[in-house]
Amino acid sequence: MPIYEYQCQSCGHEYEALQKISDAALTDCPACNKPDLVKKISAAGFRLKGAGWYETDFKKGGKKNVAGDSASAAASCGSTNSSEGCGSGACGKTA
Repeated sequence: MPIYEYQCQSCGHEYEALQKISDAALTDCPACNKPDLVKKISAAGFRLKGAGWYETDFKKGGKKNVAGDSASAAASCGSTNSSEGCGSGACGKTA
């Protein structure tokens, strides 16, 4: 569901509402209770819900877990100093 932004023309109160696209636009201001709300034009707001949407969507080739790939490379380095990453030579290995 989209998040719409409204602004009251009477008191200037700004308000965000999570509404269905089919819902009627809001008219009454929650701050002053006057019917002077107007819908603002803003960037589209949306929520990404559900587990795993990023793992399965918009990926190319064999890359399934980009964050996991870099985390596993850092874990295999063996360095105990967190300020030195893989390839630093701190553990005697190079990436």
